[in-house]
Amino acid sequence: MATGHTDPRRRARILAAALDHIAEEGVAGVSHRKIAARAGVPLGSMTYHFSGIDDLLREAFTLFADHIVAVFEEHLSRADDREQAREAVTDLVHALSGGPRRDLVISQELYTLAARRPEYQELTQAWMRRSRHMLERHFDPDTARQLDALIEGLTLHRALDNGAPHSRALTSEAVTRITTPRGGGRP
Repeated sequence: MATGHTDPRRRARILAAALDHIAEEGVAGVSHRKIAARAGVPLGSMTYHFSGIDDLLREAFTLFADHIVAVFEEHLSRADDREQAREAVTDLVHALSGGPRRDLVISQELYTLAARRPEYQELTQAWMRRSRHMLERHFDPDTARQLDALIEGLTLHRALDNGAPHSRALTSEAVTRITTPRGGGRP
């Protein structure tokens, strides 16, 4: 493995280490030293690849958002009609809530930063636009917005309910309620 600045995987290892650290200890504990040690790279690599902690965090969270958008794409691209799209949304909620707890923690850390800092709010808004765009392939914009919020909420509720997370049937019912026309409009 190359060890100099020409190591093509070094930047990726740093970003992965940053996300792992955020998942385990939160954003508050992020430092150049901790991330470099976790990534197995010299401390100087941090400033070589990133202008500062905020640059590192923005890139790490962007990488994470790209991962979640890919999960949306994986599920929603299979749908050819409205009923399949409803099933895909239900599958998506259960895939996200049953997926790695790491993803849930990272997304909540990002939301917390976005609530306080405009540059992270912009990142989450771009993420939401991308996910809604995929939903709009199957549903009108207002319905897509409602579904996006439902996906976020149900995913969080299912993932955090250690007792008995709600069933697939309940998820499917919620998706159907949101996507069923009321008064003749096209949802």
